[in-house]
This record gives sequence, structure tokens and C-alpha cells, in this order.
Amino acid sequence: MYNHIVERQKLIWACEPKSYSGAAATKKWVSLKNYDQLTIVIITGAWAAGTAAVTVEQATAVAGTSNKALAFTDYWDDLTTSGTLAKKAATSNTFNLDTANKMYVIHIDDRMLDLAGGFTSVSIAVASPGANADFYGVAYILGSARYQQATPPSALLD
Repeated sequence: MYNHIVERQKLIWACEPKSYSGAAATKKWVSLKNYDQLTIVIITGAWAAGTAAVTVEQATAVAGTSNKALAFTDYWDDLTTSGTLAKKAATSNTFNLDTANKMYVIHIDDRMLDLAGGFTSVSIAVASPGANADFYGVAYILGSARYQQATPPSALLD
């Protein structure tokens, strides 16, 4: 018997794939109380030349309570044709979505959070790409569950 990704990690649909013309995606917060790491995967579709800044935030609860920026120094990206992720430096804890058919990956370790300040929840924030028909979607993959069980604990509850 072997374990599938859905048995080892918690997958969450963070942001539906659609055009975010003139609007930012609604944030979905996840708790890392039961997980050691979070991988954020962003996939773009058609892109009409907008630029959407990507940042990560932390909060004391999945309601987004007392949220503030979460520092990260790098991310990975790839055009779907190469099959290889390339590590890139984030500038001032941000980078931009600006290319069609690209995958972006951000890795968050729970030690990056202000745990002493009670910060346990994380969300991605993607700014509006402007008045362009720019498409993207986001998935969260929570890993290293602290309490292994057949059904991993919810990350949408505190």
C-alpha cells in the first residue's frame, strides 16, 4: 500500500481560477497550528499585460485578525514548457505576476511566522492586475502534519 498526496498533505483551493480584471482576489486564510509548512502554488492563464504584486501575510487567526506582512526572500517560477522550477529572489517580500501560462511557488515554513506574537495563520495577497483580463488561480498545500491521521485536521479553523 502507498500513500497519495491527499493522504500526506492538506490541499486547499485558495483562489478560484478566473480573470481578476480590476479586482484583487479574496484572501483565504489557513492555520499552520497543525502543520509545519505551507506551499503556495499560483498558476496563470491568459495574461493581457497587467502586473499583479504578490505578498504574503500572517495573522493571529484564520479570520485575518491583526494581520501583517510575512517576510519571504525567494520563490520559484516556471514557464510550463520547461518543466523546471527556477529559484528567484523576492524584492521587499514581493514579486509580480506578469506572464501567461506560468507557475509560481512560494514555500512558507512555520518558523517564518511571528509565533511569539501569536501569529499562526497565513494568506496570500495578490493585488489587482489593473484593467486587464488577467487570469490566475491559487492552491495551498499544507505539509508535515503534526498529528498524522487518515483525515488531516482542518486548516480553515483555529
